[in-house]
Amino acid sequence: MKLFVRDLTVIDASYLCGQRGMVGESWILDVVMSGELNEMSMVLDFGRVKKQIKHLVDEYVDHRLIVPTQNARIQTAASKPGYSTVDLLRDEKSIHLHCPDQAYCFIDDEAVTIESVTRHLYQVLKGNLPDNVQGLELKLRHENIDGAFYHYSHGLKKHDGNCQRIAHGHRSPIELLVDGHRDTALEQQWAQRWQDIYLGTREDLADLSELNLSQHADVANVQSHYGFRYTAPQGEFELAIAQAETEVLDTDTTVELLAEYIAEQVKPQIADKNLEVIAYEGVGKGAMATR
Repeated sequence: MKLFVRDLTVIDASYLCGQRGMVGESWILDVVMSGELNEMSMVLDFGRVKKQIKHLVDEYVDHRLIVPTQNARIQTAASKPGYSTVDLLRDEKSIHLHCPDQAYCFIDDEAVTIESVTRHLYQVLKGNLPDNVQGLELKLRHENIDGAFYHYSHGLKKHDGNCQRIAHGHRSPIELLVDGHRDTALEQQWAQRWQDIYLGTREDLADLSELNLSQHADVANVQSHYGFRYTAPQGEFELAIAQAETEVLDTDTTVELLAEYIAEQVKPQIADKNLEVIAYEGVGKGAMATR
C-alpha cells in the first residue's frame, strides 16, 4: 500500500554554486510512503507523520545555506564552538561566511541540485518514520511560474525564527500591473536585475577588516566586496560577498519592504499611471504595494 502527500512543505534556502555564486531557491516537497497496514488499517497516521517530516525538513534543511562539501572551490572549517567559516573561491566574486553551524546545511556532494538535496533529505528522514513504513520516495520540484521570477538571498536579523540566518533565500515570481495590466517587460527587467542577487541592509554593512572570516577572505577588498555583520537571537552572522552580486537597501529586506522598494523604483518609469506590485517570497505568499 502506498500513501502520498503532495505539497507537504516548501523549502526556502540558498546554496553555493561555483558558477552562479549564492543562489536563493524554493522547492516544493512531495512524499510517497509505502508499508503494511497497522492495527488501525492504516499505513500511518497522516497528520502525525506530516508534522514529523515537516519538522525534520525545517530543522535540517529549510532556511539554511546549503553547502556542497565535495566541491573543490569550497572550504569549510570550525572556528569556535558552534561556529564555522565557509568560503566559496571564485576570484573577484568569492563568498565568505562566519556563522553558527545551524545556519548551514552541509551535503556530501560536489554540487547542489534537486537530486543531491533529495539524497540528503532521504538520509535525514529514513530513520525517523514508523516501523511499518517500508518505502520512502521524495520528490523536490519547482513551482510552475507563468512569467518572470528571480532568485534572491538575504537575512532578517530582527526575525525571531530561522529567517534571521544571513544567507537563506527564495525563488520568487514578480508581477507588475500598470493601470491594471501586467507589464511583462518591466517584470523581466526585475528578473534580470535580481537574478542570483544578495539583498543586504545598509545598517548591517561592516568593514571587511572587522569581520572574523577565514584566511581565504584575504582576497576580498573594499573595491570588490561588501561586508555585512549582525547579531541575532541565534548568534553572530558575518558575510563578505561581491558587490557585483549585491544590492544594498536602506531598509530591512522583508517581503513587505521589498514590495515597497520595487514600487518606488518602478513608479518614475510609468509617470502618472497606476502601479501595483505583487512581490512573492517563495511559493504562494508575499506582499503587495501600490503607487
